Amino acid sequence: MKKIFIDGKAGTTGLRIFERLSSRDDVSVIVLPEEQRKDKDIRKKALNEADIVFLCLPDEAAIEAVSLIENPNTVVLDTSTAHRTNPGWAYGFPELSEEFEEKIRTSKRIAVPGCHASGFISLVFPLIEARIIPKDALLSCFSITGYSGGGKKMIADYESENRSELLCAPRQYGIAQKHKHLPEMKKITGLENEPVFIPAVADYYSGMEVTVPVFASQLINGAAADDIKNVYSKKYSGDIVKYVADFAEDSFVSANKLSGKDGMEISVAGNEERILLISRYDNLGKGASGAALECMNTVLGLDKKTGLEL
Repeated sequence: MKKIFIDGKAGTTGLRIFERLSSRDDVSVIVLPEEQRKDKDIRKKALNEADIVFLCLPDEAAIEAVSLIENPNTVVLDTSTAHRTNPGWAYGFPELSEEFEEKIRTSKRIAVPGCHASGFISLVFPLIEARIIPKDALLSCFSITGYSGGGKKMIADYESENRSELLCAPRQYGIAQKHKHLPEMKKITGLENEPVFIPAVADYYSGMEVTVPVFASQLINGAAADDIKNVYSKKYSGDIVKYVADFAEDSFVSANKLSGKDGMEISVAGNEERILLISRYDNLGKGASGAALECMNTVLGLDKKTGLEL
């Protein structure tokens, strides 16, 4: 039985991973008493005893945690931003290609994708790979998420009885165009330019919808909307990430439709002139803990769906 340690179990991502693992009988979770969970020496012992470590920590703490690991057999899955563009780390999105999945399967260091980045990359990577969108394309991306993506403090703010009226409406953020997900969005897709990125948080707990609009004139090699649909339907035909021809509900696309789930839906809307590429999933699922558990299953040679909610 594999031993698992979640460093940062008290956070939203760590708690979701712990909940998913608690119902499994093929792994055992190392749990530190509350008074010891921040003790560096005790954490170091747990980090080196574990077969697989999930890091659910801020970037600097994640980097420090990796430095404490001396066991060459310990597999690390880092949910922070710290290692997502590091060439020595596998990028944890196996559906992108056989090469991505193989690197995850054989690596001891795996960076779990960012929540917003997951949607953007799922939409753009296949189109650059298929030479439908050029690498020098100037793209934009709109993403809306539930407030759980902001962690414990934001959850407390939104769920407070005395919360500000400003929280009742969607709030755009990252307006300086320096969002921490931008480097991986550029690197993993192969784009030469970071997109104009417009994230927003809204008054619901979890769920995410990412939209990349493109003009047909931006497509190359004579491609059209139907070609994009064909690429997605072939690329995403599994149980976790899947292409859906039309997932609108009465002409609306709800961002929290997959709340509590670990899968992702990909679709194409718009018309032949103005095309909308849309990815929908849970920011705590395929955008965080679900993706981390899928990577763990891949490392262990299990069915990637094991223990996931789909």
